[in-house]
Amino acid sequence: MNTLNSQLPVAPACCAETQRRPSSDEGGSPLNSRGPGTWQPKIAAFFCNWCTYTAADLAGVSRLKYAANIRVIRLMCSGRVDPQFILEAFARGADGVLIGGCHPGDCHYVEGNYKMLRRFQMLKRVLHDMGIAEQRCRLEWISASEGEKVRTVVNDMVQQLIPLGPLNLPGRVVEWDKEMAVLEHAVHQLSTPNSQPSTLTQP
Repeated sequence: MNTLNSQLPVAPACCAETQRRPSSDEGGSPLNSRGPGTWQPKIAAFFCNWCTYTAADLAGVSRLKYAANIRVIRLMCSGRVDPQFILEAFARGADGVLIGGCHPGDCHYVEGNYKMLRRFQMLKRVLHDMGIAEQRCRLEWISASEGEKVRTVVNDMVQQLIPLGPLNLPGRVVEWDKEMAVLEHAVHQLSTPNSQPSTLTQP
């Protein structure tokens, strides 16, 4: 029998989204404080200046209504989007991240969107390992003339995120730190000579 494994506390899989119970007041922002049943996701959007950002502007000029859940960050190229930007957006409370770039072959900088595509494939594996649902991060090719597509994509993403509930990554990081403290304490007790194993509970 493995003594170490039998005496360590079992840490709950709080990082798995399928085991979370969404709360209507997580995050503490105005979007998350409208009362039970009215929670709306916050989406950070990284848009290419030459295509997707222009398309979003076209949608506004054309009075195409779409969900006001996104906060747009304009970049000169989707290839400028570093995976760290996405992780930082989640860490700061975003419930989803949308990346918009030029169609393959139409990049203003020739192959910037191909670089983004390679990074996105890698990022999906990282997010999966973190327990973050695939629907929370999305890459779309939207040209400058596709204002209607901006509306469709934004509305569709909002509808996909609502059933998932708040991500609340900052709060979950605190939970992970507590679990690690419990495990560290247990390992310390087991590694100390003549120490008696004790039943541990999470703080």
